[in-house]
Amino acid sequence: MFELFRYSNSENLTRSKYHKDFRRIYESGIHSLKKLERGQNFKERGFASWESFAVGKWNEALSLIEEKREIYTQQFQKAAELGILERRLRVVEFPVTPYVQWEFFVLRLRVELGDNIRVMDARNISDIEQERPVPEVVILGNEVMYEVMYDDEGNAAGANRFTDRKVIHETSAGFDVLFDRGERFEEFFDREIAPLAPPSVGH
Repeated sequence: MFELFRYSNSENLTRSKYHKDFRRIYESGIHSLKKLERGQNFKERGFASWESFAVGKWNEALSLIEEKREIYTQQFQKAAELGILERRLRVVEFPVTPYVQWEFFVLRLRVELGDNIRVMDARNISDIEQERPVPEVVILGNEVMYEVMYDDEGNAAGANRFTDRKVIHETSAGFDVLFDRGERFEEFFDREIAPLAPPSVGH
């Protein structure tokens, strides 16, 4: 699984070029978006909820998530208008990192509004990840695949762009296998995230 991905050529895009290219392809007539998320620690500067989370203001961080409701609603409406089926698989390591704990409250809002998210316990794919983690990718139909890149501190730093149809097909098929094996978001959240005490972060 994901064998071709390792050895394929790609074009590196800056963050701004990645976003521009993504929007162009997204609106070009594709019918699916698949997102595989593997990292456990990211920074989301400019997102008010994350900024509060990062300085240890947990209750404020959770309340600020609601500010995204209208933006997310518009995103899902646009996807529906374009006929795009969006699916996301979130891989989670244990113990759950503070970032992932916070992120799951954001994802809970997305699920409430119609996002199709499943969760994979990283321990259940240890056989697949013996040599390296599964890739952090966004796949737009059969047209383009992006390996999302981050710097050493977890800041978004652009993407590697793949257009080889064989690579996209194999990676997409691997995503489908894992997505089918994934757990429903609500069940995972209620069991693993909701009972956790507020994380210790900030200063």
